[in-house]
Amino acid sequence: MRKFLSLFFMVGLLIVIVLSACSGENVDSDADTDDAIENDESEDTKKDGEKYKIGILAPAVTHGWVAAVAYHAENRVKELSDEIEYQIQTSSDASEMTSQLDDLMTWGAEAIVAFPQWEGMETSIQTALDNGIEVVNFDIEIDVDGVYRVAGDNEDMGIQGAHYIVDKIGTEGNVVVLEVPTAGSVSELRKKGFEDTIAEIAPDLTIQTYATEFTREAGLKDFSDILTANSQIDAVYSLDDETSVGVLQAIQEAGRDDIKVVTGGGGMQEYFNMMPQNEDIWIQSALYSPAMVKDAVDVALKVLKGEDVDEQIIIPTTIVDRDNYEEFIDTDSPY
Repeated sequence: MRKFLSLFFMVGLLIVIVLSACSGENVDSDADTDDAIENDESEDTKKDGEKYKIGILAPAVTHGWVAAVAYHAENRVKELSDEIEYQIQTSSDASEMTSQLDDLMTWGAEAIVAFPQWEGMETSIQTALDNGIEVVNFDIEIDVDGVYRVAGDNEDMGIQGAHYIVDKIGTEGNVVVLEVPTAGSVSELRKKGFEDTIAEIAPDLTIQTYATEFTREAGLKDFSDILTANSQIDAVYSLDDETSVGVLQAIQEAGRDDIKVVTGGGGMQEYFNMMPQNEDIWIQSALYSPAMVKDAVDVALKVLKGEDVDEQIIIPTTIVDRDNYEEFIDTDSPY
C-alpha cells in the first residue's frame, strides 16, 4: 500500500511539472505574439493624422529651368499635402545648402530631395544618411552610397545631338561645342556623349570647344566672340535651351547664314516657339523636363512608405524640333 501511494504521488508530481511547463510555453508564446504585433505597428505606415516630413533643397533661381524645377516641386508637394509636411529651401552655393540641410535635419525631415548644382555636398549628404534620413538626389550626381537618384539621361542627350547634327549637315564641316564646366557632371556627360558619337559616326568633322554658361546672356556674349573668330560654322552643339536663345540672337545680330543647326537641352517654352520661326536653321532641343522633379518627390514618399524603389531612375531623351514642338507646348510652365 505504501509503495502504491508513493507511486501515485510521483505520477501526480510529474503531471504538475508537465502542466507547469506547458503553461510557461503558452505565456512565452503570448509574449512573442505581443512583440510581433508591436514590431508590425512600428514598421507600419503613419497613423491617422500623422504625415511624413520631406525637405527639398534647391538652388536659388538664376535660370529659367531651375525656376521650373522649383515650380513643379512645390506643385507636387502641395498635391501630396494629405500625406506629407514639407519645407523648400533655396541656396546660392554649397555652403548655404549645407546649412539648410542642417536646418531640415533639426526640423525632423525624414527624407530630403536634394538638387545641388555645386561640388562639395558629399559630406553633408553622408551626414544626413548617417542620421537615418533618406536622400533623393535630383539631376546632378552625388558620389555617395545609399542615395536615390532621379535624372535625365545626360550622356544620351549628347549622343542624340551628334546624330541630329550629322543628319542635318553630313559627316564633314565645322562644329562648335559649347560646354559649361561649372555644371559638373551634367556638362561632362553631355559633352562625352556627343564627342564619343562624333568620333564613331563622323570622325572628319572639325570640332572646336568653348566654355560658356547656362544663360542667354552668356550665350549671346560668348557666341558673338566665337562668330568673330570663326568665318565658317556649320552647326552648334549647345547643351542648354537658354544658352541657345543667346546663340540665336548672336547669329541674327551678326547677319550670319552659314549655321544650319543649333541644338539645346531642357524644355524651354520660349525656345520651342522659336523652332518654326527660322526655316534656315534647324533649332533642336533634347528634352530634359524640369517636371521630372515630381518623380523625385514621389520616390522620397515611396521610400518612406517602405515601397520598393529603384535606386536610380533615368528619364529617356526626347528630341524636339520644328516637326514636333507643338506636342510639348505647356502654357502653364514658367520656363
